[in-house]
Amino acid sequence: MSQDQQILDEHAGQAWFTLSGDVNSDMVRRVFDAVADMTEDRITTAHILIQSNGGYVSDGICLYNYLSKLPIKIVTYNAGAVASIAVILFLAGEERYASETARFMVHKSHASAPHGARPDALRIIVEGLQADDARTEQILREHVQLSEEHWRTHAYSDLHLTASDARDVGMVSGIKDFVPPRGQRVTNI
Repeated sequence: MSQDQQILDEHAGQAWFTLSGDVNSDMVRRVFDAVADMTEDRITTAHILIQSNGGYVSDGICLYNYLSKLPIKIVTYNAGAVASIAVILFLAGEERYASETARFMVHKSHASAPHGARPDALRIIVEGLQADDARTEQILREHVQLSEEHWRTHAYSDLHLTASDARDVGMVSGIKDFVPPRGQRVTNI
């Protein structure tokens, strides 16, 4: 048996993907389509390299809920930067890895209101942000053991974590690069 055939046999049922861009309804559609293909191809483990500066909270939570409950093992990787709601998407991985130089940025939700917005409209915006923050914090607390100092920073500012910091708080399983085996196809979602 050739070395290439041995590598292919060793990684049967596994697939490698890249997922980049804003977390939005287009990304949700792309992931749904990719998972349909994975199911059809009988993939048992999907390795997904994520690169995203965030996007919409509802779309990120939808993807987290969807990916974390699939009958496919999801392994997520950060090789550069994962920020905002993309951190929640990253946490959908049963195993999670980051390159040594990767970074994570976690923060509360942001929004803007049109000039001259009525107080009742502002109240609705604030209540929506609070609900989004409660949903994302619940997911963070399920996966990550942030210190009280981290939570204080998160309450008022952006929390930046290196790959080592992320490993120390349980956000990543280990420091490891996304390296598909030779001969394996990498698909962009």
